[in-house]
Amino acid sequence: MNPRLYAAASTALLVLPGQLLAGGLMLYEIGTDNVGLANAGAAARAQGPATLASNVAGMAWLPGTQISAGAQVLHGHLEFDRDESTNVAGSGSGNALEWLPGGSLFVTREIGDGWSVGFASYGDFGLDLDYENDWSGRYFLQNGELGGLSLLPALAYRLNEQWAFGVGLRAVYATLDSELAVNNDPLGILQREDGQLNYKDHDWGYGANLGAIYSPTPGTRYGLSYTSEVDITFEDGLDLQGVGPAKAQLLRNRGLLDANTRIDMYVPQTLTLSLYHQLNERWALLASANWQDWSRFGEVGVDLDSSNPRSATLDANYRDTWHLSVGTQFRFDPRWMWSVGVGYDSSPVDDDDRTLTVPMAESWRLGTGMTYALNAQTEMNLSYELVWLGDMPVSQEKPLPLNAPQRVSGEFDNAWIQALAASATWRF
Repeated sequence: MNPRLYAAASTALLVLPGQLLAGGLMLYEIGTDNVGLANAGAAARAQGPATLASNVAGMAWLPGTQISAGAQVLHGHLEFDRDESTNVAGSGSGNALEWLPGGSLFVTREIGDGWSVGFASYGDFGLDLDYENDWSGRYFLQNGELGGLSLLPALAYRLNEQWAFGVGLRAVYATLDSELAVNNDPLGILQREDGQLNYKDHDWGYGANLGAIYSPTPGTRYGLSYTSEVDITFEDGLDLQGVGPAKAQLLRNRGLLDANTRIDMYVPQTLTLSLYHQLNERWALLASANWQDWSRFGEVGVDLDSSNPRSATLDANYRDTWHLSVGTQFRFDPRWMWSVGVGYDSSPVDDDDRTLTVPMAESWRLGTGMTYALNAQTEMNLSYELVWLGDMPVSQEKPLPLNAPQRVSGEFDNAWIQALAASATWRF
């Protein structure tokens, strides 16, 4: 990579989410009962207002006015173990995934003649990594947070007993805040402390959600849902602190010290096909298949607006991902329903392309949950999910002038994430 773009590129790579969840940063876990099913049947269930997040057509199946509110917490284990190929002194990474809260709100209303309207607010896009500040990978990332809040007004129409269609306009408020260390002593002879680079901005992006549900017989539904690509642009100067005179002059010569850095990224488009089939009064079977366009997301545009303006497109070698999940619901009592699901997500990167800023891999998820109806109008849900990523090897280098590249090598051992979600739904 051109060294003149390296500082901007390092920041840009932070916004290549691969979450750890959903094959990328696209989250199925948004504080709803979908957590307990590992996303199985999400685009076909239409069992409450949270269908707005998975298939906007589903609200055409909901009578009256319905409101659902949810909260959840994510927690995980993401700790990097260095090997002998690492040539950067420093501490271990610590656990980079601490507790992360989230929430959601969904409202639907039947307005007559087959029409329904709805509104949703949920965070389904993001990544939050907090490494130890003096760890060996600090020149790639110390702390990084990427968040996305979706606001979705939607309209649905039920054509007849078999077909329903929906459309939603999606506004995404995205924030980016990243910090990485700057090496003030690249030759290792001056004993100078590190400086720090910070990049922080926010932006709005817009897209559309489309959905259709087909019910050939009562109790059986097929759902197809599409979410469009959303273009997000971050623009800020590179905030440098504690940088020595030699490093400052080097950055100035490269046009980075006074540069306004623009990063263009794309929230991937997705397509989901789901099945919901009620076997009898007690049992239902659910399944989903999902595609996400991460190959497009891996192409990030970086523009440096300075006295020496430059542009580049960074290709992180991402590929599209696939998700498959199956699940079941069992109503063992008129008021109680148990859900369980298992899902698999492919990885958007090979081992050679995995980074410390966005450590992604294939993942398995196992979810379960309980729903309890307080009365005919109110029900509560509590769901839990474990996402297993396993071992993720990483070897990453950063070039240095007049010296060997800084290299951090090793793996994230036994990485996992867990989600605990609680929600309530009211029907009027």
